Amino acid sequence: MLKLTIVFCISLTMVSAFGQSASRYQVGTITEVKTHQTAGSGASNTTRYDVSLKVGDTIYMVLYTPPLGQETVKYAAGRELLVGKGTIRYNDILGQSFEVPIESQKPAAQPQQAKPVSRSTEH
Repeated sequence: MLKLTIVFCISLTMVSAFGQSASRYQVGTITEVKTHQTAGSGASNTTRYDVSLKVGDTIYMVLYTPPLGQETVKYAAGRELLVGKGTIRYNDILGQSFEVPIESQKPAAQPQQAKPVSRSTEH
């Protein structure tokens, strides 16, 4: 009876492991953070940032408003975040999870090929 129970538990574990779907998020790397320029002359004291993230061959842009005027996002280039369908997910310093909507996306620029350098010989 004990063997039958153990086999049953193992088979349940195997079925649940194979039944899980693939992750709906991809890892993206912050490539650039710029202060957001507003079109109007609004008197808002809140600083907002345009944050660019690269996933594969795509650059995603989000508009981020930090809580309580924190400016730590200015130094976040290179940090990895989760990019989902239409949102970016990140955790704050306390481990609370937040999502920010993706504002736009564009193809990443292909790296420029190096041009051959001709060296002239001087005598």
